[in-house]
Amino acid sequence: MSVSHRRGLLAAVPLAATLVAGVAPTASATAEPKIEISGGVTQPVFSYADAIREHVRVESPVDSDGDGKKDLVRVDIIRPKESAAGLKVPVIMHQSPYFDSPGAGYEIEKKKYDADGNPTKFPLFYDNYFVPRGYAFISVDMIGTRLSDGCPTLGGRSDVLGGKAVIDWLNGRAIAYDAKGAPVKATWTTGRTGMIGHSYEGSLAIGVAGTGVRGLATIVPLAGPSSWYEMWRSNGTLTDITGGQEWMAKRIDADPPEKCAAEHRRMNEGSDDATGNYNAYWREHDFRTGPVSNVRNVRASVFSVMGMQDRNVMGDQFSTWWTELPRTVQRKAWLTQHGHLDPFWARREVWVDTLHKWFDHELMGVSNGIMREPRVDVQLAPGRWVAQADWPARTRATTLRPQQDGSLERRRSAGTGSYLDTLQTELAMSTDPAVADPNRLAFLTPPLQSAMRVSGTPSVTVRLMLDKPTANLGVLLVDYGTDLRINHAEATATSAQGMKFTGGEDCVGQSTADDDACYFKATDNTATSDVHVVTRGVIDAQNYRSLTRATPLTPGKPYQITWNLLPQDYEFKIGHRLGLVLTGTNDDLTDAELGTGAKVTVDLAGTSISLPLVSNG
Repeated sequence: MSVSHRRGLLAAVPLAATLVAGVAPTASATAEPKIEISGGVTQPVFSYADAIREHVRVESPVDSDGDGKKDLVRVDIIRPKESAAGLKVPVIMHQSPYFDSPGAGYEIEKKKYDADGNPTKFPLFYDNYFVPRGYAFISVDMIGTRLSDGCPTLGGRSDVLGGKAVIDWLNGRAIAYDAKGAPVKATWTTGRTGMIGHSYEGSLAIGVAGTGVRGLATIVPLAGPSSWYEMWRSNGTLTDITGGQEWMAKRIDADPPEKCAAEHRRMNEGSDDATGNYNAYWREHDFRTGPVSNVRNVRASVFSVMGMQDRNVMGDQFSTWWTELPRTVQRKAWLTQHGHLDPFWARREVWVDTLHKWFDHELMGVSNGIMREPRVDVQLAPGRWVAQADWPARTRATTLRPQQDGSLERRRSAGTGSYLDTLQTELAMSTDPAVADPNRLAFLTPPLQSAMRVSGTPSVTVRLMLDKPTANLGVLLVDYGTDLRINHAEATATSAQGMKFTGGEDCVGQSTADDDACYFKATDNTATSDVHVVTRGVIDAQNYRSLTRATPLTPGKPYQITWNLLPQDYEFKIGHRLGLVLTGTNDDLTDAELGTGAKVTVDLAGTSISLPLVSNG
């Protein structure tokens, strides 16, 4: 069914009936405003053009800029006009830091307002599509951005509690003010709210869910960080720019930088880029075990999307949080071979239909069978998706060991090898594995006799000696074999993150002159290649014992160090070869200008990679 057209409306259902059973009563000329359902989904029977557009400012419990006043959170609202005549509607909430800079989504959309300050343009398609189907949509300026008070804290307390305050207001537990400063209540809503967003926005949804706030029924985080330490670090290795927290805060906040200078100082001191260690600052910004947001407190259902080739928000941001969710939490996931990508840009029609069913089930109570579908959709290759009961799939751990002759096999090994910790790209380190290179050690399996699928988190163990107190240790898992794959080449005007624009537009919902629902068409960006880095892992050797304290190594002393690669779900085809590449500083993952220069001597007898393999491919 097209994402831009739905026909054949069959039944008119009051919201109360929808929430109970989805059974249509007999229509009458004097009936109250109704939600209409057909085929297990709500139908676009409400006028987008005539919808109520308004704004409020919700009082938060924080004062992030230290001006002595609680920060007010700007909330822009659009809801069916029938909600002013008795119809109570659920809410889809998009909290974002991007409305000032750079703009939301791949088309860099920004809000527009009328003379009274009410919104006339909402970024993205959620309002255009869902308001006609009986939802309110609210667009929330994160604290410290756009028209909200305060300072952005990059995963800190105000980011989370500002969003929570909006949920509290929707459920009658917080105060909001209208444009004239008068208190206003959200009498038009059921209080059931779903949060959605990509990247930082997805992290806000994860963070608010981790407070356990009542009324938040579901979240849909798309490539959202669950740990801000891991936004900038991987096992103690700095994976992005020095001072990244302050850089990002200044990028999204259009206010003069001196307004938030105190918070910027706190960021730089707390980040401790010099050591890369996990500390109390990072624990506050941790939505798995943190004091503000904790995965154990999540009660909202979860529909998560993650690109397993994402170099920005890497896959362990999803996998660690996913496995730590309480078992009682209803959940669904899509895992793709894309980079940092909203699925709207690669699998649009299926995505919009699935998201529609999810929100209808979770926020409207529509019985449409979505919870009886397999929990997880996994993209193994371009055009190849599999559905399964959970993630990871059922696997067995298989250990492969590097051999002195350059092979990678199950049998025990012996001998040594060495390389230098220098700054190298993944392309340079994975190309021509049979050619000796002083900056790596490369090992290959024989051609595969049957397909082999990795599902989960591989790990590597290396017994080594250094000639310096530390080194950046890197490992690549590589697929050698010609195939058509998702192309992760540098972004261009027509492609990025594994997708490409194809020309023309899709219209996803209703439009007005200020806010059209039409977006560029896109699909997988593919290319034939002989070599593909499937996943990678890095560690600062000083953090081999702990992320909270560095322990310099004694030069010349042997150590056995184990660390995880990034999670993946990928199929190696018949005739292909698996490659294990041991290397140093990964130029694709770090902002470092140089490696340490340390010589890494590897004892092959104590070195192996453990792969979670799905039986029979």
